[in-house]
Amino acid sequence: MAYQVVSKKSDKTYYLHSREQVLRNGHKVTLYYFSTQIGDGALDALPNGYIVTESERTGLPILKKKR
Repeated sequence: MAYQVVSKKSDKTYYLHSREQVLRNGHKVTLYYFSTQIGDGALDALPNGYIVTESERTGLPILKKKR
């Protein structure tokens, strides 16, 4: 089951996804994003060291590193 977050503002359900991106200099980075549908790259849990917050203005979930 994919990791999901329900928006407090809009009551929509968002699912966490990730994908690998290769930069111009050859380095690989992992991109995390939320989508309203489960697709390729859906994650079952939060990555270590990250928390989910919600934008007060838009209600969209945001993945942030723990401090």
